[in-house]
Amino acid sequence: MLTLQDRLHRRQFLRVGGLSLGGLTLADWFALKAHAQAHKLPIRDKSVIFLFQHGGPSQFETFDPKMDAPREIRSATGEIPTKIPGITFGSTFERLAKLNDKFSIVRSFATGDANHDIKPIVGRDTLRANMGTLYARVAGALRPDTAMPTNVALFPRAVDMASGPAITQFGNFESTGEFGSAYAPFVPGAGGGLQADMKLNLPQARLNDRRELLASLDQWKRRVEAGDAFSGLDTFQQQAFAALERGISDAFDLTREDPRLVARYDTAPLLPKDKISPAWKNREHYADNSATLGKLLLLARRLCERGAGFVTVTTSFVWDMHADVNNAPMTTGMDYVGRPFDHAVSAFIEDCEARGLRDKVLLVCCGEMGRTPRINARGGRDHWGGLAPLMLYGGGLQMGKVIGASSRDGGTPADNPVTMQNLLATVMHTLLDLGEVRVMDGLPKTLQDTLTGGEPIKGLV
Repeated sequence: MLTLQDRLHRRQFLRVGGLSLGGLTLADWFALKAHAQAHKLPIRDKSVIFLFQHGGPSQFETFDPKMDAPREIRSATGEIPTKIPGITFGSTFERLAKLNDKFSIVRSFATGDANHDIKPIVGRDTLRANMGTLYARVAGALRPDTAMPTNVALFPRAVDMASGPAITQFGNFESTGEFGSAYAPFVPGAGGGLQADMKLNLPQARLNDRRELLASLDQWKRRVEAGDAFSGLDTFQQQAFAALERGISDAFDLTREDPRLVARYDTAPLLPKDKISPAWKNREHYADNSATLGKLLLLARRLCERGAGFVTVTTSFVWDMHADVNNAPMTTGMDYVGRPFDHAVSAFIEDCEARGLRDKVLLVCCGEMGRTPRINARGGRDHWGGLAPLMLYGGGLQMGKVIGASSRDGGTPADNPVTMQNLLATVMHTLLDLGEVRVMDGLPKTLQDTLTGGEPIKGLV
């Protein structure tokens, strides 16, 4: 194991030069880069961030309040006018209401069932693989021009090691289906094998400490600059070292951002843990969500700027609002969850607009289902597969749109029904030249059919 504490020997450097990222070493990647450049991949210079609202957000308290419906149906939190005349949101979305000409919502999206799972990210429609794995199978495990992993998954521990572990009992976000571990998401801060390879096989205790990692990299860099540490390495292994130093100490390091911008994203002050009632067993998840959501979106933006193609962002299992022993009712739940969402997503949109990333990065926000048209006797809403909220920002799509309409009770699409196949097609249309994918050699037919067989959401493309 390379400790970076003693003198670095050529044998140890060679070991690092063979570090694996998704089954392909960095040194191999540089050696093959010339070949890749001669074979144009059908990828667009765009990225997708999929913010998964695990638990199932309500369509009523988010983007379709239905305030003219009976009291037991309409939004429990009331409504707020938006920048687009005649369009209202649930009242906790104060910042997003002022920005809704910058993004589009779909009021006729149905996930198909009311099961707690992760089907928009990993499910039947994605061939049981993370949606980012489908992209990585076409684009390669590493971005050809930057060596950044093309498929990344961010959980709370990517920005705060004090957070609880990723919620996995409803599905494996790192699943690669039939495509193998080479195309698995890179998971920073979670102790995965891919992360361990990227971080020079440091002991686990130090893998979990970002400051220790950065200090070790700085120490390594100084030794390289001071002597002949690269002696005996080939060109591709030297490039591998440079990519490691550059990628880890920059892209994944939020301290390199303007502190004022970090503060603008930060959702932690919105909901300190002592403000969350211990009556709810989901208290720890509410706290983790608020502590990390904003910084996770900021980290996702940094990764996309540096070449990541698909970034899954999921916090904790917080959008399940039954008003039972585990979950708060709609009014309290939207304060716990809706306000951090409103804060983080609006900060992301404003940041991307300022950086000129509107057409380069697509943000998708949805959960695995929606919520029942009727509020239950405890003030919560139960599982509902007939309709769910969906929000999209950027990616070169048509913004400021309200796609489709829901039925009078908000339970089913009234027109322009949108399915998960349509959502998948919209994502892949953004990321890939699908005409080229159809004739690309070496892809499994199941993958080609899945990527090219759907229709993007009407009115957005």
